[in-house]
Order: sequence, then structure tokens, then C-alpha cells
Amino acid sequence: MTHAIVAREAGGPEVLAYTEIGRPVPGPGQLLVKVGAAGVNFIDTYKRSGTYKVPFPFTPGSELAGTVEELGEGVAGYSAGDRVATAEGINCYADYALVDADAALPVPDGLDDFTAAALPLQGMTAHYLMNSTFKVEDGHTVLLHAGAGGVGLLLIQMLKLRGAKVITTVSTDEKEQLALEAGADHVLRYDGFAGQVRELTGGAGAHVVYDGVGKDTFDDSLAALRVRGTLVLFGAASGPVPPVDPQRLNAGGSLFLTRPTLVNYLQDARERRWRSDEIFAAAADGSLKVRIGAKYPLAEAGQAHRDLEGRKTTGKVLLVP
Repeated sequence: MTHAIVAREAGGPEVLAYTEIGRPVPGPGQLLVKVGAAGVNFIDTYKRSGTYKVPFPFTPGSELAGTVEELGEGVAGYSAGDRVATAEGINCYADYALVDADAALPVPDGLDDFTAAALPLQGMTAHYLMNSTFKVEDGHTVLLHAGAGGVGLLLIQMLKLRGAKVITTVSTDEKEQLALEAGADHVLRYDGFAGQVRELTGGAGAHVVYDGVGKDTFDDSLAALRVRGTLVLFGAASGPVPPVDPQRLNAGGSLFLTRPTLVNYLQDARERRWRSDEIFAAAADGSLKVRIGAKYPLAEAGQAHRDLEGRKTTGKVLLVP
């Protein structure tokens, strides 16, 4: 027998129970992976709470790094003992998890399981945000919320390597220091950030705002944009944004608004490998620093969710079986 985190019903972090289960069996096209570390992400909390509808009983987690133990029928290109990661796993809060071979990402030598588990979802999110949703160019001004979060710390570094001017928001002095160390040009608090962005850009505003906070920042994020600027709403840490009148985009200066999600930017093996190879290579050569803010034993998944939702974490949060 092995263990997994199981929620019998939607609810708060207390519904996450450390439970003895049978070892999963890989089906056709699947890998059975012994989990070295699993990533904890806001989407896991949305599913646990019922904000996103999932069937219960439910084991959270789509992100992991670990070692291939068994191959399902028809799998080619992998062998037992290979190290892989994924952002598209199944029930990853567990000792063992299933990964579709097409969604597996080879982990290069030089990256441990903790670093490899910290990168797939947040690293590939940062990659698609700046390369595909809005292609950032040298000289662009970017406003990024939650600069000390997992996506934030990676995206600041990647934006600076691209030559962008990066303005970010944080909630504490500690988080401000982390954002500055990552390379942010200006670090603001959330109160009044739209006006401060205007001041820092000579009244013009940002070319793009990357907003993973949602309800609490949405209105001022629109106000911080320049004419024909783009608001990329990629998360809802403070809650979902209410319905929006499209006329607001006209009034704000012919603005663009998009609500992307990672799965739509991982459409085939080529796109997966483009994104994952670039971020893994950058982490392996040291040009991308990965901050693991907290590691929790698998049995303490509920506490990990409490701390993430309470905005008490920085960088990446991991569960370790």
C-alpha cells in the first residue's frame, strides 16, 4: 500500500486527508512515477474548495518531478529509472502518480527533484505569458503583480533577461527584498499602484499587466495600462473578477483583455518541449534562480494550502512524500 492526499468533499484545507491507497497501475500511454516532490499551486486550492468543479473523492496535484517506475502499454522513448517532471499529471499529492507519456518532461542532469518540481507549472506559465500571450520586447514596461510569488520571481528574471522594465507589487518588506533581488526595477505596494505606475512611465502606463491576483487588483490593473495596452489575467488569488463590460476597454484606450491558462499553451509535444527545455536549461546553467519557499511532508498538505491561501509563502511550495 502507498499513500495519497484525498478530499472526500469540497471544503477548506481540513478536508485534505493523508490516506492509505493501492499503488496506481499505468494504463496505455502512461508512466507510473515515484514522486520525488509535488508542486502546490493555487489551482489545487480552487479544486479543493469547489471553485473549480471536480469529482469527489479527489486527490489534488498536477505537478511533480520523480523517477519512472513502470511503463504502460505502447509507451516509447522512456525507461524505468528515467527522471521526469510534468505540469499535467494526475493525482500528484501522492507517493506514486500517473503521467501521460506525451505530457512528461525529461529532467536534465544537474537538476534535483525539488528544483525540477518547482518549474513545470510556474516556469512554463512565465514562459507562455511573456512569449506567447503578450510577446515582451526589449524596452517594454511591464507591471507584474505578486512579484515574490512562484511565477513572479521567475517571470521577473526572465523579463529582465529580455530587456524589459519591470514594475511589481508585493505586500511586505520581506517580499519587496525578494523581488528586488530577482531584478525588479520598482517594487510597489498594492495601495495606489495604478497612479504610481503612471508616474514611473511619465503618464503613459504599462504596455502589459500580468495579474494573477484577480478581484482586488483588476480595476487598477486596467487603469495602469497605456493606450492599446494588454491586461493578462492569469489567476485569481484574491477571488474571481466579476463580469466586465467590454465598453471599459474602449474607454481605457482600446485596451486588450485576455484570460489564458497553461493547458492552451501546451498544445503539442513541440510546444511543451520548447517551453520546458528553455526553463530547465536556464535553471541548470544558473541564469534562472529557483526559490523554493517551503517544503512540507505529504501528510501536511492541509497546512501547505493554509499557508498558500494566507499569502504566507514566497517562491515555490512543495510537498515531499
